[in-house]
Amino acid sequence: MTRRELDAAEIHDPDLRAAYTWCRDVNARHGRTYFLATRMLTPAQRPAVHALYGFARWLDDIVDEPDPGATPESLAARLSEVEDRFLADLTAGTSDDALLTAVIDTAARYGLEERLFRAFFASMRMDLSVTDYATRTDLDVYVHGSAEVIGLQVLPILGAVAPREEAAPRAAALGKAFQLTNFLRDVAEDFARGRVYLPADELKEHDVDRERLSWCAEHGRSDTRVRAAIKEQIAVTRRVYAEARPGIAMLHPVSRPCVATAATLYGEILDRIEEADHDVFAGRAAVSRRRRLGVACGALARAQWARTRHPAPAPPAGVV
Repeated sequence: MTRRELDAAEIHDPDLRAAYTWCRDVNARHGRTYFLATRMLTPAQRPAVHALYGFARWLDDIVDEPDPGATPESLAARLSEVEDRFLADLTAGTSDDALLTAVIDTAARYGLEERLFRAFFASMRMDLSVTDYATRTDLDVYVHGSAEVIGLQVLPILGAVAPREEAAPRAAALGKAFQLTNFLRDVAEDFARGRVYLPADELKEHDVDRERLSWCAEHGRSDTRVRAAIKEQIAVTRRVYAEARPGIAMLHPVSRPCVATAATLYGEILDRIEEADHDVFAGRAAVSRRRRLGVACGALARAQWARTRHPAPAPPAGVV
């Protein structure tokens, strides 16, 4: 975290500044697209976004990058321990754990609801026991806690010019679109972990099951049936992007370039999968660094212009 960003957000306590800096470092290392997009935000907005990303990434790593010898039972116990401590500290409004300090401060500043954090923990627990999703409805339960709530948490930081009841569903939809894109990009990686984040009934329509996915993983390439299934899943995901896109215009003007950048670059991951003939086992689809920087440069110019005309959005009225 730069001193300028912390000062702009009026974060002065040394321990709190260190906690936010840790979150920024996590985002910089792991969230290439997200981190680039946050550069479009005003300095005052960035620490809170980094805090939420760092927290989510940390919890995700407890599940996906366990210590040697960890078991599903020990991971579940660890996750429950973290959840109990976090919710207690969230209620108290403070924590003596450096990793929780920044996100609790962000929650207090922006009035983030406890239920959103509970939903996130619930989805993380699902990853310890659920390996397949029978239907789209089943998958949507997971996606709500793992992605839609992130959109809802970030919304008050970004600010909105539309009523919350209109902007919130769009923010949730964008979080969902990003997550569904991750699922498609990471089919091979997730399968190696024993998980399939694509609805089994929709895969079955193309005669795709775990056995067929296992063949693709073993041979490092998709067959025609898996390609057809992925093509359909991309179409579903694009419809979610279309549902989310009107929400960008509902955001505070200074926040629109950031979200538009993330939506554009994440959406182009689907383009890369299509260009690879929907083969998600041959390699991980990615947007080139040159393309990311090209999109970001134009967005940064728009963001700077917006800042000359509009003050940064303030936390919701009545919230500390």
